[in-house]
Parts: sequence; C-alpha cells; structure tokens
Amino acid sequence: MSFNFPPHGTYSLKISNNIIVARLAGSWNKECAQNYAQDFKSTAHPLSHQSWGHLVYLDDWGLGVPEITPIIQELVDWCTHNGLKKSAQIYCQSMTKRYSLDKMIIDRCDDFERQIFADELSAISWLDLSGFTLSPSNESSVPV
Repeated sequence: MSFNFPPHGTYSLKISNNIIVARLAGSWNKECAQNYAQDFKSTAHPLSHQSWGHLVYLDDWGLGVPEITPIIQELVDWCTHNGLKKSAQIYCQSMTKRYSLDKMIIDRCDDFERQIFADELSAISWLDLSGFTLSPSNESSVPV
C-alpha cells in the first residue's frame, strides 16, 4: 500500500545568469523530492540548450528518507543530459550528509563535475573559473 503525504522539507530555486541557485532546508520526504525535481527541471529548462552551473546551499538540509534517492538520481541524470557541467555544493563538513549525497549524486561523468565547499566564496570562485557566473547583484549571500 502506498500513501501520499504532504511535502516535508523546503527549497528555493532561481536562475542567476548561467547558474541555478538552490537552497535546501529541512528533512525531505519523497513528496518534497518529487516537487523539487519537477520544479528544478522547469527552472532549468531555459538553460537546457547551453552549459550551466549549479550552486546549492545544503547547510540547512536535514537529509531525507531513502525513497528520495532514485528521484534525485534521475534528476542528476536529466541535468547532466541537459547542459549541467559543474555543481558546487556548500555545507559544513558532515560525514553523514556526504554519505547521503554521494549515494544520490555522482562526482564526475563525462564533462560533469561536482565539488563540495565549506564556504560560499570558494564555491562561487570555482564556478567562475569554469565560466559560470552569478549576476552581479547575486555574487554573494544569495537570499532564500
């Protein structure tokens, strides 16, 4: 028997130049992950015919239930086939978070690469070196 629950967990998404900026918070259930994947694809669609980067803030993300894994894996696959080249994840060192993310998100594949950063400026600089830049008004402290 399958139950549908209201989404648990939150996120925000926006495009800044050729980067999708995401902020994730709370503990996610399957329904939240499904909504995120759908909203992410809709947000990314205008960039899908070019190379783009992803800047994701994960300090406030509280992991998720095991059922989110295939949803996020499919989203990563969609992203890498639709122009995503670099993903900069920002969070304080956490072995539990790293393990959970590693199960869902590849580090490298063809011309895609994911890196983890403890601070925002290092993440933004790494993306910039690869040609992915935030709009000038969003270069640091991107609001939720």
